[in-house]
Amino acid sequence: MKIDHIAIAVNNVEESAKIYQQALGVDNVEFETVETEGVKVAIIHLENGRIELIQPTNENSPIKKFLDKKGPGLHHLALETGNIEKEVSRMEGCGIQFLGQVRPGSAGTKVTFIHPKSLCGVLAELCSHPK
Repeated sequence: MKIDHIAIAVNNVEESAKIYQQALGVDNVEFETVETEGVKVAIIHLENGRIELIQPTNENSPIKKFLDKKGPGLHHLALETGNIEKEVSRMEGCGIQFLGQVRPGSAGTKVTFIHPKSLCGVLAELCSHPK
C-alpha cells in the first residue's frame, strides 16, 4: 500500500486550483466530476503523488456537510492498493469499519472510505486504479 493522494475540501475548485498551481509551480490541472460522491475534483499531479481539491456539486454531498461544519481544509488521506476487495476483507478481519461499499471513484478507480474512528480520527480512502 502507498499514499495515493491527499484531498482538500474547498468552496470553489477552479479558484483553489489556480492558487495551488501558482504556489506549487504546476502547469497542468485535471478537472472531473464524480457524480457518485457529489463532487467536482481538481487533480494536481506532483512528483510523488497527487493533491485533489474537492468541491460539492449538490446539497447532499458529504463535502458540503464537511464545509458547513469545518470550513475548507484537509478532508482525507487516500491509500492505494492493488486489490481493494482483498484489502477490505483483510482490514475488516482486523476490526476496521468502512463507510459504505466499494464504488466507482475518479479516473476509473474503485474506492471505499475507512471510518475515522478506526484510524485515530482520520478519514481515509482506499483506492484501486484500473490496470
